[in-house]
Amino acid sequence: MQVESFVEALGSEFFVGVPDSQLRQLCDYLYDEYGIDERHHIIAANEGNCVGIAAGYHLATGKVPVVYMQNSGEGNIVNPVASLLNEAVYAIPCIFVVGWRGEPGVHDEPQHAFQGRITRELLDLLDIDHMVVDSSTDADDVRNALDLWKEPLSSGKQVAFVVRKGAFEYGNKVNYSNDCTIVREDAVGAIAKAADGGLIVSTTGKISRELYEYRDRNGQAHGSDFLTVGSMGHCSSIALGVAINRPDRKVWCIDGDGSALMHMGSLGVAASVAPRNMVHVVINNGSHETVGGMPTVSRTMDLVKVASACGYPKAVSVSDRGELDQVLEEARGSDVLTFVEIRCAIGSRKDLGRPKTSAIENKNSFMKTIGSM
Repeated sequence: MQVESFVEALGSEFFVGVPDSQLRQLCDYLYDEYGIDERHHIIAANEGNCVGIAAGYHLATGKVPVVYMQNSGEGNIVNPVASLLNEAVYAIPCIFVVGWRGEPGVHDEPQHAFQGRITRELLDLLDIDHMVVDSSTDADDVRNALDLWKEPLSSGKQVAFVVRKGAFEYGNKVNYSNDCTIVREDAVGAIAKAADGGLIVSTTGKISRELYEYRDRNGQAHGSDFLTVGSMGHCSSIALGVAINRPDRKVWCIDGDGSALMHMGSLGVAASVAPRNMVHVVINNGSHETVGGMPTVSRTMDLVKVASACGYPKAVSVSDRGELDQVLEEARGSDVLTFVEIRCAIGSRKDLGRPKTSAIENKNSFMKTIGSM
């Protein structure tokens, strides 16, 4: 189905979401049509944030909003759906569009496997009627479903379209870019080099893939790296837990801007504990690049000031490759919790590989390296 036909069939004037590669065509179309426009299209920090914005839209207009997201975000919507939208509370209608990663029988990455199995069960548990959209679905099917849901929506219930891979088509692929010059893969390599002898916790997506390939390319072992392949937004919390309990080791967190924004309260917690052996690096390209490249709000933020305001004793930003090694060397020698923002370009190698080891193997290797198993 052409994604334009899907959006037209939905009949909504407002979309808010967190980008998803499975919904790339929808994301590109919305960005082409609206850009980032507070009246029609907002990219939120996390899926719970989406639900809150959608609820406010309904309260202000009486209209039904659309929230789009990957199924991994279902966990983030449980609380606001159950305690805000639900018809037993405020009865606020909403249409969800959910990218179905890890669908049973469809090959996908390990972090999506369990979530994929329980995607529809979670919607049932949340009392959200839903319809699966695939390549055979057309706009009339969508309109027919919405006709059936007209009464539930008018009474304040929520509904969802669960989107299979290949369900949408769109003629234009948006190319996202910025003016930064540091290549992220170079930055990841520079961090790994500076962290020599230390431990690394890396975030979801291409950052972890690039770290894995750096080790392979240089004939290095992977045991000092924990690759956070799922649970977007939580790698700095994982790193904090490691740093607190292993004060004898330097712990480096390689975060991304989308991840750091998703659960930003973790910065305040890290600063309150302030482990002297932790370096929190945020590679900021102003985009959700791993899932397509749509912009994050970090492009309008000063992350260094945010970290400083949270209480990080030291926070710096670097946008020049020539200064990066020096900044990382200073962070390595620092004896206080340090925040480093690296502003980098959007883009990666087309032949970028994926880890050849399983998540369990990664965990066991990491724990054996630090002697915790």
